[in-house]
Amino acid sequence: MTKKIAVEQSLTNVSDALREKGYDVVDLKSAADVENCSACVVSGVDSNFMGMQDVSTKAPIIEASGLTADEVCQEVEQRMQ
Repeated sequence: MTKKIAVEQSLTNVSDALREKGYDVVDLKSAADVENCSACVVSGVDSNFMGMQDVSTKAPIIEASGLTADEVCQEVEQRMQ
């Protein structure tokens, strides 16, 4: 089964890199996009992304700030083990 990863829309390079690795990538536009995801990637620019500070998810949240697309992919793989 393909792992579904929600990625903030501004992180197109990360989305592309994750797709190349075979992940099912969905745009993170609202709290509903987090449902059924194995991980979420956010830019970290706004710690209260779209007012979603109260969203509860068991999926790891990866902050992409300061990381390359490859580093984010590595972080996703490590956190989902």
